[in-house]
Amino acid sequence: MTDTGVPAGPSLTSETIVRVSSLVEVSPAVSAAVRAGTPVVALESTIISHGLPRPGNLDAAREFEGILARQGVTAATIALVDGVPKVGLTPDELARIATDESVVKISSRDIAIAMARKVTGGTTVAATSVLAARAGIRVFATGGLGGVHRGWPTPPDVSADLGVLAQTPALVVSSGVKSLLDVPATAELLETLGVPVLGWRTDTLPLFYAASGGPPVSARVETAEEAAQIAAAHWELQGGGLVVGRPPDESLDDIEPLIDQALAAAAAESVHGQAVTPFVLAYLHRESGGRTLAANRDLIVGNARLAGEIAAASRAP
Repeated sequence: MTDTGVPAGPSLTSETIVRVSSLVEVSPAVSAAVRAGTPVVALESTIISHGLPRPGNLDAAREFEGILARQGVTAATIALVDGVPKVGLTPDELARIATDESVVKISSRDIAIAMARKVTGGTTVAATSVLAARAGIRVFATGGLGGVHRGWPTPPDVSADLGVLAQTPALVVSSGVKSLLDVPATAELLETLGVPVLGWRTDTLPLFYAASGGPPVSARVETAEEAAQIAAAHWELQGGGLVVGRPPDESLDDIEPLIDQALAAAAAESVHGQAVTPFVLAYLHRESGGRTLAANRDLIVGNARLAGEIAAASRAP
């Protein structure tokens, strides 16, 4: 297990306990959409706070939300702001997540700690799943899913994304599993946990930057309606999460050696736990001459667009 990025804080007081027991704060726009039954897509915010470099990350965050708005879908970017779980951010809150260097990375285990200590942080897939479910949102978009780290069991590191996803009724659109992970082992664990992995017009799980070469998916889907129908049946049977793996539009098939170099550099600098992904991404963006940065942004754009289509199909009569 890795240490939380949430800093130490004061001991709990009766006032803090009341604040911790408060409900998730849902924006008026998201709340209205959920009540009306119109499509909503959740967006995880560690992409903004830790995945994309400043200052372009704020423009990217606005772009992700704008893509959904143009589809008639309400965007619900999720984060914690001063300890308050927020589903749907104001423009000022979005800017803070993107620009404030003190913003931490919050997984599902960290939410209560961050609430008690009034911490501001970007939410991972695991934390986003938990908070989106509390708000009644079942579709969300991300870049890549967390999973089993390379070299298991040394280090014994498995992302909380998988366990939370197995228990939470959510459909996650991603470009497969993060490329720095052990993708075959992650696919095996998803099968063990009963999480269907649907390939978006592909028979294999995308490798984030690369479109092919991953393990077989549970099923191939050709339309947003088909994905929505499978999700609805899965949830009717009391199932948890599903993954829709969408290949990148432009496949970078020569990045694997660079990923190996980045992981070796992380090990040499004793970078562990939640710090590995931001370190590796920064290394890749720098050493690829910005190719991976452009690909990372493009694949999130595509994933958000597909999530919007699936959300809309899920609400169709």
